[in-house]
Amino acid sequence: MTETLELLGSAAFWGAVLRIATPLILGTLGVLLCERAGVLNLGIEGIMVAGAFVGWLVVFQGADLWTGVLAAAAAGALLGLLHAGLTVGLALSQHVSGLGITLLATALASYAYRVSFPKVDSPPTITPFAPMTWLPVLVLNTQTALTLLALVLVPLVAWVLYRTPLGLAIRMVGENPAAAEGQGLSVAGLRTGAIVAGSALMGVAGAFLTLSAFNAFFFTMVNGRGWVCVALVVFASWRPGKALAGALLFAFFDALQLRLQQAGGGVFGVELPYQLYLAVPYLMALVALVLVARRAAYPQALMKPYRKGER
Repeated sequence: MTETLELLGSAAFWGAVLRIATPLILGTLGVLLCERAGVLNLGIEGIMVAGAFVGWLVVFQGADLWTGVLAAAAAGALLGLLHAGLTVGLALSQHVSGLGITLLATALASYAYRVSFPKVDSPPTITPFAPMTWLPVLVLNTQTALTLLALVLVPLVAWVLYRTPLGLAIRMVGENPAAAEGQGLSVAGLRTGAIVAGSALMGVAGAFLTLSAFNAFFFTMVNGRGWVCVALVVFASWRPGKALAGALLFAFFDALQLRLQQAGGGVFGVELPYQLYLAVPYLMALVALVLVARRAAYPQALMKPYRKGER
């Protein structure tokens, strides 16, 4: 018990929580933007893989780190534009399109990697973002600029959604697209813009893994984080502030299970398989989702295709 309390009180532990939460924050904000506009984007897993690969490859080829971040955002935006074309323009199934985007993006990243590095056994490395040691804030000074960017984006996205005409329009097309069209708004344009912007954030979430958390690209690094982001949006009731809390909660349990594995000794003296430790954050996420989802007020037009002139 004493060791656990010491762990929870250490700056290193909370630094790990914030580091694990960063890609979840970025990805969840991306999903939230898409779904607020009424479109489910299950392409996030593949978009994160593509963002991780493109950002890393651009930096490996000699560009600076921020150019890599922009390249990852551009890759995500392009995949989001494809998803928008299929779901908004052609009104195809959002589930099928999203899963297709995930498969396509993952396959393209795999193909591009094999072509770029045909004779490499281990992934080449880059010099990632350095921690912001100059920042006079405990825990934050162990993070990189991308973590600070993710934290700044939370209130920024909330402000756009709830304090600006653009945010009102995005929420309107997610709730009642016919009413939005009646006000002279372009439902297709707003939904497409939200998907592209949200997918760009998903690409940056993937880039965090290769440009900040690690210094190389490997195919299993996203490891289901995209699906966690989709669940966190429901947990957050489609609100950015709650999305931040959900990402931190998941990251807390993930960091805790890592520390418990490293500490050894099991739980109450009982040795447990490491797979049980790995399952802890996902089990906690499911419990939280079940407790919150029943009361969640989801966008009324979510997953409902809309054609101009329909009522």
